[in-house]
Amino acid sequence: MDPDDAVQNPEEKEYSSVCVGREADIKKSERMTAVVHDREVVIFYHRGEYHAMDIRCYHSGGPLHLGEIEDFDGRPCIVCPWHKFKITLATGEGLYQSINPKDPSAKPKWCSKGIKQRIHTVTVENGNIYVTLSKEPFKCDSDFYATGKYKVIRSSP
Repeated sequence: MDPDDAVQNPEEKEYSSVCVGREADIKKSERMTAVVHDREVVIFYHRGEYHAMDIRCYHSGGPLHLGEIEDFDGRPCIVCPWHKFKITLATGEGLYQSINPKDPSAKPKWCSKGIKQRIHTVTVENGNIYVTLSKEPFKCDSDFYATGKYKVIRSSP
């Protein structure tokens, strides 16, 4: 079995924080990309808060760093530029609009598909931005594009 094909379990590793840039830089651009322990992530600065997640959309591997941030049901989300999937910045939940077809007066409401995109921890220290990869034991759909043969960044042999 090729080690690059194996899906890594985040709980199996203890990841250290990695400095990915300066706070002043991300505040200007409102987003940046980085490679943290062979995993591509995107870091957003939105409304005074930092958010990090896998860079490839859980649905089809779309480039989330090229998406727009919009609010849906009061939750800031990155909208994947490929298929318009909506992912909350804070939790990684996929959102969709639902309506009850048996109720003609029903209004569409935003519902969660569950956590689909792996989010990571961002900390700021002395003007530097650090990302620590998630240790959550559950698998996220975005793991498919962030690990194994579909990840863009390859480890050196």
